[in-house]
Amino acid sequence: MATFLAFSLPLATLTLSLLLLFHSSAATPRKLIQVQQQPVILKYHKGPLLTGNITVNFLWYGRFSATQRSIVADFLLSLSAASPPPPPSAASWWRTTALYGGSFPRLSLGRQLLDDRLSLGKSLSPSHLSLLASKPGTSPADINVVLTSADVAVDGFCSSRCGTHGPLPGSAGFIWTGDSEVQCPGQCAWPFHQPLYGPQTPPLVAPNGDVGMDGVIINLATLLAGLVTNPNGNGYFQGPADAPLEAVSACTGIFGSGAYPGYPGLVLVDKTSGASYNARGLDGRKYLLPAMWDPKTSQCSTLV
Repeated sequence: MATFLAFSLPLATLTLSLLLLFHSSAATPRKLIQVQQQPVILKYHKGPLLTGNITVNFLWYGRFSATQRSIVADFLLSLSAASPPPPPSAASWWRTTALYGGSFPRLSLGRQLLDDRLSLGKSLSPSHLSLLASKPGTSPADINVVLTSADVAVDGFCSSRCGTHGPLPGSAGFIWTGDSEVQCPGQCAWPFHQPLYGPQTPPLVAPNGDVGMDGVIINLATLLAGLVTNPNGNGYFQGPADAPLEAVSACTGIFGSGAYPGYPGLVLVDKTSGASYNARGLDGRKYLLPAMWDPKTSQCSTLV
């Protein structure tokens, strides 16, 4: 296990409640402990990064409505949109990855496969995830994403992780995350649900009206940024290679300026729905995206 402090303000010497992470290249649940603030410095370990044109394929495992699938597909398309909405936007958030070196990683939406009959059952192991990730086919410029529905249990889900990324032979890598609304929304869909631990502040209203899928967006964003900046375990990260803090996981819990443990920071609020967001997407979509470490400033950078 590794403890860390991530924030967007200059370093201070105060002792604050902070987040405990359990797993390496993973989007993780949050517990609050007392630790001394430490600088957020992601070291570059001289390995390759993912750059250029990248196709993202999806394997939907379990039952997802067309509306739920469109939330995720629209987010992916918003990251590298040719004509994005004005900042703050999902595209301006994703452009931070270009600061890590190399050419801008431009994502496009590829194949989408449905496995709503749960071909491997409702309880999945890591080997099951790798098998599912290979189903859309592999190509060196492809990232395959496995998304599991709310009724599917995955080893470590909720207890130690909200998702993960890893290698997949013949591809650029794979990502898994799941809908946590039923199993652990306080851990994997915060701040759209009260946290399991720590200050019980009121939850924010999910911008797409779906706590589980808006939580998926946060975790998918975390893992996409981690994968392109640390695809082989020798890119940008802090801490041990088997439990690294990456581009976004080093900034867990920060969504706006002034964030502190239990408070996501200053975000925008839709005047009609009351939903909280910090990024605009295509077709009027709104998303709440986590802070990303900026290698130019060595700080966790927020959109608002």
